Amino acid sequence: MPCNHKFIRDLNLENLDFLPTTLIVGTFNPAWPANNQAQWFYGRTRNNYFWDVLPALFQQNGLRNIPAEDKPKTWKDFCQTNKIAMTDLISTINDADELDNEHNVLLSNYSDNNIANSFNDFDLTDVVGLLRRYPTIKSVYLTTLAQIPFFNELWNVIENYSLQNGIHCRRLLTPSGSARYQIPAGYVPQFPVYNGVLANYILENWHQEWHQQNL
Repeated sequence: MPCNHKFIRDLNLENLDFLPTTLIVGTFNPAWPANNQAQWFYGRTRNNYFWDVLPALFQQNGLRNIPAEDKPKTWKDFCQTNKIAMTDLISTINDADELDNEHNVLLSNYSDNNIANSFNDFDLTDVVGLLRRYPTIKSVYLTTLAQIPFFNELWNVIENYSLQNGIHCRRLLTPSGSARYQIPAGYVPQFPVYNGVLANYILENWHQEWHQQNL
């Protein structure tokens, strides 16, 4: 059977009870294999710093290591308070087969390269349609800088629409642990918020791209 997005019911923002001003866009979060323990977007917090970095942009404490029983409600409450919506570019990989062990292996490491280069039939989230439906959205971000042609093509459409309609549109450094490979030798955080280097490095990069009214 195809692989749906784990949070497919949230991708088109039907469950929002507020008007968002910011839209954060990822790539894909597979509903299988079973080792995907994420409770919501960017929820594999062992190797993802999103829920530390995003609150820090709003001068708030990190939410990455809160008790499991408080997830995802605390994350959703934060987004409601700050009028942030979440979605991903892909809603379903139609030519993925849950009974195919190779497909399980490909999806289990959450690699965008694997998705783009190993599958061909996708249902996509209509992100431009979301921007049209919610004219309150004034900023949109993609949470990867990786230059993968398939995802670049999808993002270019969103970027062009945003440019034509005065929407602040930027790509952000991945909040995942793989961002460590982008850290230059000798890097020292200028204004450290967290212990260690990685979360501070991601935060400083996001600060450079984030819309100014929240900084």
